[in-house]
Amino acid sequence: MARCGDAVFCVFCGVQRNRHFCRGKFSFNPFDSRRSYRYTCLVIMSRKMLIDGDVGNGSEEDLYDFDLFVIGAGSGGTRASRFSAQYGAKVGVCELPFHPVSSEVVGGVGGTCVIRGCVPKKILVYGATFGPEIQDAKEYGWQVNENVDFDWKKLLHKKTEEIVRLNGVYKRLLSNAGVKLFEGEGRVVGPNEVEVIQLDGTKLSYSAKHILIATGSRAQRPDIPGQELAITSDEALSLDELPKRVVVLGGGYIAVEFASIWRGMGSTVNLCFRKELPLRGFDDEMRALVARNLEGRGIILHPQTTLTQLVKTEDGIKVTTDHGEELMADVVLFATGRIPNTKRLNLQSVGVELDRTGAVKVDEYSRTNVPSIWAIGDVTNRMNLTPVALMEGTMFAKTVFGNEPSKPDHSNVPCAVFCIPPLSVVGLSEEQAIEQLSGDILVFTSTFNPMKNTISGRQEKTLMKLIVSAETDKVVGASMCGPDAAEIMQGIAIAIKCGATKAQFDSTVGIHPSSAEEFVTMRSVTRRIAAAGKPKTNL
Repeated sequence: MARCGDAVFCVFCGVQRNRHFCRGKFSFNPFDSRRSYRYTCLVIMSRKMLIDGDVGNGSEEDLYDFDLFVIGAGSGGTRASRFSAQYGAKVGVCELPFHPVSSEVVGGVGGTCVIRGCVPKKILVYGATFGPEIQDAKEYGWQVNENVDFDWKKLLHKKTEEIVRLNGVYKRLLSNAGVKLFEGEGRVVGPNEVEVIQLDGTKLSYSAKHILIATGSRAQRPDIPGQELAITSDEALSLDELPKRVVVLGGGYIAVEFASIWRGMGSTVNLCFRKELPLRGFDDEMRALVARNLEGRGIILHPQTTLTQLVKTEDGIKVTTDHGEELMADVVLFATGRIPNTKRLNLQSVGVELDRTGAVKVDEYSRTNVPSIWAIGDVTNRMNLTPVALMEGTMFAKTVFGNEPSKPDHSNVPCAVFCIPPLSVVGLSEEQAIEQLSGDILVFTSTFNPMKNTISGRQEKTLMKLIVSAETDKVVGASMCGPDAAEIMQGIAIAIKCGATKAQFDSTVGIHPSSAEEFVTMRSVTRRIAAAGKPKTNL
């Protein structure tokens, strides 16, 4: 006769369990060969409620090991875990062991953004800006030695120190919130059951009233001959040596950011992308300026170009384009998008619906079609930004444990591309406004040479832009390409989120002298786009 505290093994899979799960209609006897219990649908019975075969009057909470179990301790998973625990939930979370370069078996608390994404990338961007600024400093009276050396390994070491520190910070955040952290690979084995495969291969099984999937995404590689010779952004952040020659395939955030990083550090960079302009989906006018700035900084652009083959040679990697052009490189970076991390989660076997990309399909509250299973962040492929994952994690905790049903709001989300100089936007682009608004559109722009450049002599324009509904006078979109764009746009985003009108922008006193003041001094309409006959673009 099994009593509370005895080890119990599933008669079907042999896994040791803290609670015993049964599905479907079948008879078996997990505790006493003389007795048989019949379970219909999903019945979860705590061992402490099964003493001598009698079921006690335990509460609903007693039926589960955890109120919430989270698979993935990146930005979104950590936020959801902490906030849920603050509401009083008993929370467990599992994450793969730490490593700067991710795989199916390594990851780390903090996730992509902290370990191999936004944070280390921004550190390298800072490092890359110093080279050109040292040259600019000469015109400001600084006597700069012509031979300024750059130590890539030192920067990489400092970068790694910082992400290790942040990994520890995230672990402490979870611990201080009372969240139980498991290191290992998590998978779903039932609507209310997860399995954690520990580093030594041991399998642990836990029950949870709610399961949250927050496993993020991973870089994907195009299927071309020699693709194994290329790297992704993961490896790009941990290269042993600074490459002298780089070919980047892709036209999105990661592609233009790494092109800017390597060029700023002195590498020769070729950037290949399929469209006429990089950064598809952003405002076309801004994309054109980014392209000019990239070229102005010495990056060689190859629009409407893809790669067909990579071959290892004594001189490096020979890259062939679809135009027959051959480029030589020490490093080839594939920045061709990311795919959701769902392959090893076992979701479809428990009925969770995925889309054609493998993303978890959720409703407006981040709930899947299985009521006890939820998903947030990049794994849902809604809006793949770290602050959005944080927001979704917050809304999840409010909805499930805060008694405050809250939908994530994906409108007017600001973002930035940290190319050099950066691009930042919020709200609608001109093209999106043309597509979505029914009335006339007013476009306000300001193009100027930043004050800093007037002394340094750098020929690099800043462009600022407002999109306004002529009918309501509301500012529905803002864009900026130029120094400090992200810092400025965060404030503009608040105004647009609050529904500010162009008249209110105009009535705001600017800070002088600054680039930011241009957003409140654009008085003249650059162009008015009538509701009828709006142009379309496919750059």
